[in-house]
Amino acid sequence: QVQLVESGGGLVQAGGSLRLSCAASGSIFGIMGWYRQGPGEQRELVASITSSGATNYADSVKGRFTIAKDNAKNTVYLQMNSLKPEDTAVYYCGAWRTIWYWGQGTQVTVSS
Repeated sequence: QVQLVESGGGLVQAGGSLRLSCAASGSIFGIMGWYRQGPGEQRELVASITSSGATNYADSVKGRFTIAKDNAKNTVYLQMNSLKPEDTAVYYCGAWRTIWYWGQGTQVTVSS
C-alpha cells in the first residue's frame, strides 16, 4: 500500500533553514508536493513537482523554498531558507496517482 513518511520538521529562528523529506513507497506518482496548514487555516499548496520535473510554488515562498525529487529513492525534498514566523504550520507531503495520498504531517515552527 501507499506510504508517505515525512521527516525534517522542527523549531528554528526566523532567517534560519530547514529541509523536509518525504519518502514514498507503494507507487509511482505523477505529482508530489508539500502543503501546509496553520492554526485555523485551510491547507494550502507550498510547492509541487511533477514526474517530469516541472515545479510550482506558492507566491509566498518563491525565492526562499526549493522543491526537488530523487526519482531513484522516490523521495521529495523541500529546502526552506529565510524562514519567517508566518511559515509556521504543519507541513504535509502529498502525492497524486489518480487520487491524493497524504503523509502524517510534520510541524515547522519559526520563532521571531
